[in-house]
Amino acid sequence: MLLFIKLGFFDILDILIVAFIFYQLYRLVKGTVAINIFAGIFTFYLVWLLVGAFNMELISAFLGKFIGMGVIALLIVFQPEVRRFLLLIGSRYNLQNIFNLEKVFAKPGIQEHVSDAIVEACANFSATQTGALIVFQQNTELYNYAQTGVMMKAQVTDELIENIFFKNSPLHDGAVIITDNKILAARCILPVSDRRDIPGSMGLRHRAALGLSAVSDAYVVVVSEETGNITFFKDSKYKVRVSPEELRKLLSNDFSGFVVK
Repeated sequence: MLLFIKLGFFDILDILIVAFIFYQLYRLVKGTVAINIFAGIFTFYLVWLLVGAFNMELISAFLGKFIGMGVIALLIVFQPEVRRFLLLIGSRYNLQNIFNLEKVFAKPGIQEHVSDAIVEACANFSATQTGALIVFQQNTELYNYAQTGVMMKAQVTDELIENIFFKNSPLHDGAVIITDNKILAARCILPVSDRRDIPGSMGLRHRAALGLSAVSDAYVVVVSEETGNITFFKDSKYKVRVSPEELRKLLSNDFSGFVVK
């Protein structure tokens, strides 16, 4: 008997949606300890299938109790990854802003004088090996992260940015968040990425930048205190050793030279 599989439009759409969800889940767990946990659960499931196939009733029943917990166990084990996935869907794809009329009339992009100030400050930080962590809010709301620091709502100037990240400044330890072309807050705490596939030369600032870029559409600029290198982060990707001119282009949404990692 020949079996004919008929695929309609909605069948193809169903497959694409499931593939998209699995791809996003893979991106979230790639390079983290969660991928090892997933491999362990998959191995556990294979063992349960094997003992069932060989009619080993006692151990099969024992393992079946754990398998029966199923979704609940997965939610407990992968709670951070599930939370990040929901944040990705709700934030990066801008579901919160679909009906937000303020975004329709808001002036898009980073203004030139802000970009110039940041580039000038970062060039000086790079020359003096001064650490810095600067966040540019896009569509994803970052007010919760801003509340962990000191609210400022100040104009962006290279002098102010350099004073904030001056090594003896009480505000230097943490991130500066820039919203609507103004400094919203300084000394902010960001979520730290637990990815293990990033270079050892990247420190806590870089992990914080990577962590925020994974749950939002923000642009993040990091200047290394050890090497003076400027790194640009966007959508869980980054480019190391960015020159001031490259940084200016990236801040103006020119990603033609953005080498993803």
